[in-house]
Amino acid sequence: QVQLVESGGGLVQAGGSLRLSCAASGRTFSSYAMGWFRQAPGKEREFVAAIIWSDSTTYYTDSLKGRFTISRDNAKNTVYLQMNSLKPEDTAVYYCAARRSGSYYYYPSYDYWGQGTQVTVSS
Repeated sequence: QVQLVESGGGLVQAGGSLRLSCAASGRTFSSYAMGWFRQAPGKEREFVAAIIWSDSTTYYTDSLKGRFTISRDNAKNTVYLQMNSLKPEDTAVYYCAARRSGSYYYYPSYDYWGQGTQVTVSS
């Protein structure tokens, strides 16, 4: 059974940093890409970043490039999202997901999802 478990969310002041973790289990993810999405209240789920598990190629939404960094640790089967210079508009539930094929940027392409972790940035 595939499980993606996010952690690391919380409350942070504007300008602060958080590192989200996504622990993956239940199958081999070497042929997958792992993505982070976020969803704020009343808004659609938004692509944040993705990383190809096998070669660490990364993809970002342009507006977050430079502040957010995705990485992975093969030994721990874990994907990370380092978030710096956080802004109140970054407040959302952040989801980890795994995808075998299709667009990296399009959430229906993803086969497995975590339960999400809340990030709240206060002004």
